[in-house]
Amino acid sequence: MNPPERTFRAVAPVIALCWLVVFFDGMDVNIYGAVMPHLIDDKDFGFTPSTAGTVGSWTTFGMLVGALGCGTLTDWLGRKPMVTGSVVVFSLGSALCALAPGVAVFGAGRFVSGLGLGGLMPIGLAIVAEFAPPRRAALATGLMMTSYHAGGMAATGLGLALGPDHGWRVVFWAGVVPALVAVPLVLRWLPESPGVLLAKGRTRDAETVAARYLLPAPTPAGAPEAGARGRLAAVLALFAPGRRLATPLLWLASFAGLLLVYGVSTWLPELMRASGYSLSSSVTFLMVINAGGIVGMLIAGRTADRFGAVPVSAVWFLLTACGAFLLKAQLPLAVAYGVVFVTGIWLFSAQVMVYAAAPSVYPPAQRATGLGWVTGVGRTGAVVGPWLGGAVVTGGDASLGFTTFAVAAVLGAVAISLVPLARANDSDTGTVGASPCVLGHREGKILPKH
Repeated sequence: MNPPERTFRAVAPVIALCWLVVFFDGMDVNIYGAVMPHLIDDKDFGFTPSTAGTVGSWTTFGMLVGALGCGTLTDWLGRKPMVTGSVVVFSLGSALCALAPGVAVFGAGRFVSGLGLGGLMPIGLAIVAEFAPPRRAALATGLMMTSYHAGGMAATGLGLALGPDHGWRVVFWAGVVPALVAVPLVLRWLPESPGVLLAKGRTRDAETVAARYLLPAPTPAGAPEAGARGRLAAVLALFAPGRRLATPLLWLASFAGLLLVYGVSTWLPELMRASGYSLSSSVTFLMVINAGGIVGMLIAGRTADRFGAVPVSAVWFLLTACGAFLLKAQLPLAVAYGVVFVTGIWLFSAQVMVYAAAPSVYPPAQRATGLGWVTGVGRTGAVVGPWLGGAVVTGGDASLGFTTFAVAAVLGAVAISLVPLARANDSDTGTVGASPCVLGHREGKILPKH
């Protein structure tokens, strides 16, 4: 008799918890963009567009450090403690921003928030990749990432509701809520990875978790190696035959995607205001683009499960470039809302499909490390995006900002498109015993040639 197949219902609690913590991640990231106009208008605080761009880059630099460190450590220490620690850290950073007496302390608070935010995403992606139903990994990833945009919409709503009358500090106090809500739920309900449990010698616990969620029985080959030697081996494995060319291409695609995500999340309201729209309309654009992001995740996930994450990501990047070019024009308000919504459908899920493609490149024992480095190195784009947006707004040419985002989208499309070709060529020319591979179209997996 065949074992029962893993379904969404079987793993719903795991995906729901990941959805919740990433919701708070999206809320914290987008709070800064949502209150940006109020920060700049607060003359006593000393924010300028240039300063705001620099502080935005501090945030994303913290995310870079957090992603690189957390993605590597989570295979060793475990998913649950790293999720818990990440939520606590970015909540503390939000509290520091709310209490900040000046720009320097505020920037330090955003850097601390970035450490937690950067660590959370690769862990959530690794958990979903491990627990998702077979042949539904891209859809599960898309479902989880709808929470990021729901959090972005919540942040925009908080900025619109609280910012004008109560000031930007109250909005940052809302960023403390995750530590009070999500942490107790994670500690109580989030399961640990069977592979990590096996690596720690907790064989019975590993088998129990695998049986409960209908996962394959854990084996030593799928467990991460412990200790400093294991951490080094996991990083070096990213450049093993079959991956050494694909890894930097995934990094480049992630760089371009995150430049788009964080550049737009930070600067869309100011770019739209510089294009002649009112303050309230400009902030509302951030909510509209995140609403498009939610729809896009569902479309991209289902499409990628059928055609593969790589081609979907490439097409989505190109459509994002088209949307950015359209926003250069002076459009009527209703038309501008429509273009921003449609651009949101493509923009955010183009980046997420890069993440969905990564598990097909890295085996289970290196998956969290691989995803951590894809997101971590990609964070250099997240550092560049806010800084670049600040430079453009300071220069007074909003259309140049949209052109910059369009170019980044084309770069992402080229990089992700080359991943399957790089894998095939790398395997063909690799060491003896390396199996040639091609991209599976229906499931986005790397399938051996027969």
